[in-house]
Amino acid sequence: MKPDVFFKNFELLADAPNGVQKLRELILQLAVMGKLVPQDPNDEPASVLIEKIKAEKKKLGQKEKNKGSKLISSRDTDQVPSEIPSNWEWTTLSRCGLINPRNDISGEKEVSFIPMTYISEKYGQNVEMEIRKWEEVKKGFTHFAENDVVLAKITPCFQNGKSTIMKGLKNGIGAGTTELHVFRPLNEFISSNYVLIYLKSPDFLYNGIQKMTGSAGQKRVPKDYFSENPFPLPPLAEQKRIVSKVDELMSLCDKLEARRQKKQKLQSKLNSAALDRMLSAENQEEFEQHWQRICENFDFLYDNPENVEKLKQAILQLAVQGKLMPQNSEDEPASVLIERIEMEKGNCVKKRDVGKFQSAYRNDSEDEKKSPNGWENLVLGSCIELISGQHLGKDEQNDNGLGLPYLTGPADFGPLYPTATRWTEKPKALSKKDDILITVKGAGVGKTNILGMNKAAIGRQLMAIRPICLDNKFVYLLILASYDKFQELSIGLTVPGISRNDILDFQFGLPPLAEQKRIVERVEQLMGLCDELETKLRKERENSEKLMEAVVKGLLEGAATEKPELEEPIPLQAAAIQLK
Repeated sequence: MKPDVFFKNFELLADAPNGVQKLRELILQLAVMGKLVPQDPNDEPASVLIEKIKAEKKKLGQKEKNKGSKLISSRDTDQVPSEIPSNWEWTTLSRCGLINPRNDISGEKEVSFIPMTYISEKYGQNVEMEIRKWEEVKKGFTHFAENDVVLAKITPCFQNGKSTIMKGLKNGIGAGTTELHVFRPLNEFISSNYVLIYLKSPDFLYNGIQKMTGSAGQKRVPKDYFSENPFPLPPLAEQKRIVSKVDELMSLCDKLEARRQKKQKLQSKLNSAALDRMLSAENQEEFEQHWQRICENFDFLYDNPENVEKLKQAILQLAVQGKLMPQNSEDEPASVLIERIEMEKGNCVKKRDVGKFQSAYRNDSEDEKKSPNGWENLVLGSCIELISGQHLGKDEQNDNGLGLPYLTGPADFGPLYPTATRWTEKPKALSKKDDILITVKGAGVGKTNILGMNKAAIGRQLMAIRPICLDNKFVYLLILASYDKFQELSIGLTVPGISRNDILDFQFGLPPLAEQKRIVERVEQLMGLCDELETKLRKERENSEKLMEAVVKGLLEGAATEKPELEEPIPLQAAAIQLK
């Protein structure tokens, strides 16, 4: 792809996943390869510029010796990383200026002090500063002066691209964090902004990561890499054109990023509002009206996977509110089902010696108004058996598959059914097939799954819900839909958790058994369509990434950009019709 084609499609490329960030990186890399702006044959070549810099260094070196400063000696570059324009030169920063120079001023003068936190990762960001007396900071800190270019040398600051130009320093002098390398350009021969572009370019950072030394968490980029790495030097006039173009494109990136964020924020806000209106609908007619509006704007609301997740949650809420499908007056009412539950609880006590169940259920007038015909309002404890998990010591567990699986939390939950990494021959709390497991301790409070194996031991982070005379998948949907409520109920900062009573006293609407089964069937159908939609949206993202990669390859390698094989367009409107 030619640069002019790239610029014409700039905004289109910005819409790719993480597109703006990739564009920023590409701009910086093209800049130091001589591919961002055209060369001008009338420019004084960089070879002449290097000779001027050498002459200046000789003069400056004599002066600096009197001040006790040292000039870093340069060395020849044995290999060059890539081809550059004919009027450019490969050199090093040490040949073009001073590396880590020291300042010598009166201790009473006020200067700028800059810790690492004030140095930005973003190109073009102004540096913040504190004001100190020079005598307070001249020892034990890095020295720099106005227009010096600094680079963070320690992990992870280096990998994140922390580097900047020191501008607006108090009295033109400053000091700061010791974790910096400093480059001081000579007179006007080198543009500090161009050097900053080089230090932030992806290749410089990537190659520098490979050169870092030291222990984990304390790795640093050596001074030699900073000062002696091959540095592509353009003519001075072209340096200025490059900086101007980079500034222009980075400003455009800022606008595109702001526009994208605004769009995403608007999408999220409208999506939430539309779903809230649908969830709060007072009758079927109002519900249909709000759902129709969602369908009409489906392409806008659901063009990314994150918003589809909100749609899934709305489906669950509609399901447990009885709004997902109309009621059938011929269904046996939930009041009759409650009588069977009470009888079964009595039988369970006699047969299994399980102790007393919670028998009371609530049917207050406010909730009754909200419940569909044929439904009843209960507390969960009146229609389940609740098994609390028990902790097993290390000597009671094994990792060789002996005994029963031992599940301790949502980390053991697979995509469909819980999986196991530990086993035990001394189970204390047992869950059986089709029990609903709920996490009651830790950051995952409220996360749930259905046990797919015959039996399993459960740790204290879990409880097992065993429905009585109810469709266990409906109860599973109820717990899924109530995740946020359980999160709100959890207490404790270090290890948040919910109690048995939080589960037993949980109020919900109970549909007739036949409607429970219809709800489960409909939810499974709709979730399948949502999963399909998410898959297609992710495929679209992959397509955009492939296209972006092809563009980057074409620009950096100078090759013709081949159009990658892409998936078919996403039929979002068709998906809306299916969901309806």
